[in-house]
This record gives sequence, C-alpha cells and structure tokens, in this order.
Amino acid sequence: MPPIARAVALPAALLLAGGLLAMSLPAASSAAAATTTTLCNSQSASVSGGAYMIDNDEWGSSAAECVTTNGNAEFRVVNSSIANGRDGAPGGYPDIYKGCNYGACTLRSGLPIKASRIRAGTVTTSWRTSQPGGSNIYNVAYDIWFNQTPATGGKANGAELMIWLNHHGRKHPYGSQVASDVSIGGRSYNVWFGDAHGFNTVSYTRTSGTTSVRNLDLRPLLADAMSRGYISASWYLISVEAGFEVWQRGTGLATNSFSVNITRHAA
Repeated sequence: MPPIARAVALPAALLLAGGLLAMSLPAASSAAAATTTTLCNSQSASVSGGAYMIDNDEWGSSAAECVTTNGNAEFRVVNSSIANGRDGAPGGYPDIYKGCNYGACTLRSGLPIKASRIRAGTVTTSWRTSQPGGSNIYNVAYDIWFNQTPATGGKANGAELMIWLNHHGRKHPYGSQVASDVSIGGRSYNVWFGDAHGFNTVSYTRTSGTTSVRNLDLRPLLADAMSRGYISASWYLISVEAGFEVWQRGTGLATNSFSVNITRHAA
C-alpha cells in the first residue's frame, strides 16, 4: 500500500486532481533523456514521455533500497536490504503505473473509467518481469485501484484489486481465501478478500505462476469481483499499477517492459 507523500526525483508535469501542475524547468537534452536514473526510498519518476510513472514506494521499511530506470517503461531493483521477515507487511512496493496515485497522474492515460463501462478489451495490459530466487521473499502483483468518485487526492476509497502473477517465499494476500481454482479468462486463480479499513482488497493469485503476461484483459477479473460484491459498478478505475511487494531482499527484481492500453467504447 502506497505512502501518503512521495518525493519526485525527475522533472515532470503531473496532472493533479484539481488540474495541471505547471512546472518551470530547463529543457532536457537528448543525452540526459537516455541517462539511467536511480530512485531510492519513496522517490518517483515520470517515464515514456509522461505516459507512466515509476514509484519506488518503500513505505514499510527504512532499509537501503533503490531501483534504476532508463526512462522507458522499465525498472530494476539494484539493491535492497529490506528484511521484514516472514510475518507482517512488506517493506515496499517498487512499481510502475498508469493513471492517478494520490493525485499524481500520468499524462493522457484514458483514466478514470467507470466500472460499468469496462467491457472486454477496454483495459488490457502486458508485463514482462525478472524474478530472482534464493532467500528473496516477494510477490509479483498488479495493484489496481477503484475510487467511489472519478478523482481523489488521497488513497482510493473503493477497492484494491490485486492480481498475483507469482510469488517467492511463503506469503499470501491480505484477508482470507474465499474461492480456489476459479477459471477466469482462461486462467486458474485462487480468490482472497479482506476489508482493509475503508476499502475492499480482493486478490487473484494464479495457481500456476508466470514471469509475464500479454494482453491481459481486466474485464473478466473485474466481472468476477463485481459478482462477489467487492467492487461496485458505480465506482471508477483510476490506476493500474504493477510491481513487487518485497518482504526480504529483492535485488534483481525487474520490470523489463510494461504497457496498459485503454480503448474507449461508444455508449
């Protein structure tokens, strides 16, 4: 879960809930655009011309932990001393997202979208990762947020929909398991649910882990969550995030490529 405040490491024009935040900044050279950027603690950086935001989001630990990015929709955990052990919350969630997170928004995202208007093919996403083994403890998870209104400057107050593609170490989602081996969109998932004090958290864990997905359609998973009463049709999808909840170590975790595609349908 993300912290309330973040430090932005790179110059960016952030679209806030109340409008566009204009920043007077010197023009960046093409050489600077190709420079590797390091983000530590809870620093963030706009990448791919503002289409995505990388958020190191170390919210549950003060240990040294940093990621690097080359300015494209990718990042790598280059060092991590997080050691939150086998119990309790993770130390951080280094991630990349499209949409709005605590009022910090990517450009021309196509979000928010009302849940009732999300059809097959409306929101699709692809993600390729690297996942180290050893003593690392982490998950590989989408964190998808719904708010009761189209915008918010704080934490979303509707639902958190997580999709665990994989995990390393004996961890499970927040809450309790409510279903097992459910076939959704041609894949098998276990379903978990918990009331997270102000919003619902529903998690879908793949029964067979993977390092990547291609053109994953969010509609079947959203439809299942709505049928269970965890997400309301009147709420709004405001962000699609993908990253790694890290409980221990995590060096070598990487997002090699990431994309979210939004297709608007006629009413």
